[in-house]
Amino acid sequence: MNIDIIAGARPNFIKIAPIIDAIIYQANLGRNINFRLVHTGQHYDKNMSGSFFEQLGIPQPQINMEAGGGSQAEQCANIMIGYEKLLQEESTDLCLVVGDVTSTMACAIVARKMNVPVAHIEAGIRSGDWTMPEEINRIVTDSITNYFFTTTNSANENLRKQGIEKERIFLVGNTMIDTLYKHQNNFKKPSFWDGLNLKKGNYILLTLHRPANVDDKLKLQGFLEEILKHTINVPVIFPVHPRTAKVLLALNISHERLHLINPLGYLEFNYLSQNALAVITDSGGITEETTVMGVPCITLRDSTERPETVELGTNKLIGTNPKAIKSALKILFEGSWKKGTIPPLWDGQTAKRIVAVLLKLNENKQL
Repeated sequence: MNIDIIAGARPNFIKIAPIIDAIIYQANLGRNINFRLVHTGQHYDKNMSGSFFEQLGIPQPQINMEAGGGSQAEQCANIMIGYEKLLQEESTDLCLVVGDVTSTMACAIVARKMNVPVAHIEAGIRSGDWTMPEEINRIVTDSITNYFFTTTNSANENLRKQGIEKERIFLVGNTMIDTLYKHQNNFKKPSFWDGLNLKKGNYILLTLHRPANVDDKLKLQGFLEEILKHTINVPVIFPVHPRTAKVLLALNISHERLHLINPLGYLEFNYLSQNALAVITDSGGITEETTVMGVPCITLRDSTERPETVELGTNKLIGTNPKAIKSALKILFEGSWKKGTIPPLWDGQTAKRIVAVLLKLNENKQL
């Protein structure tokens, strides 16, 4: 069984690393399973992707389509053209896509049109917010997927409402958490840690990248002003996404407690996250990681495709009105933040379960 593993953006690399490990393990046992790692090049900045291969032990991709840059439509088209050409030259038994980025949707479409089955890791999650590009990617991908690997029962329910037969849905857990557990003991202090006199629990970690939050200069300015106003003299560490950097440059914001830094590698970022007093973010994946690490998380979004991080975990969804930040930070600094628990099957064994299912499907001639 030959599998194409599609990756193109920072979250993908975190999710595919344990799957590659599990495939290599089974192949070394003599099982009939091989992979071809296809890097679409959606994230082409080394800070956003390159270091992940080194830090997570991911082998260099056999294929790099270098399809980054341009508008969403241009990027999607370049990925589709590149992947179609690859499958024409050498097809595969299965196209495995992860998450909800452009690469996921684009390669799923090409695979299905060329009669290659698709397996979607992290299938079924929904925010209900159709203004998010990721929501469109999720819905399109799941509408044509053959095999669905889910992180929670709520994702299963979403797929069943869509009419997907239960035989094609596999509740396996979260591969992001596999990666977190594997590397947690290797998290590294960033180079600026000592220079800024950072210590466990004495700073806030901030990440913002969603278009709805950062493309509007006044909204981004409002977020930063409210955060700085109500963080009670603790440093705010802000690794700046390239998209956000352009807007910040125009705002020309400067504050002695606001530290703007370049995107970090996986090990450095999660060192910051694990030791923060709290994380303020609009990222879905970070809400999962903070839930497992027991770190308070404040999410600046009106909806989430990961409700388990709110219902079970340490995440609080406060919306996109900057004025809501004050009350959330008041709870945090009073020491009254909820403790949270870890969702079922987020145990570091998800990739093994996925590969076991794939081997069984292949043995049953379903691949």
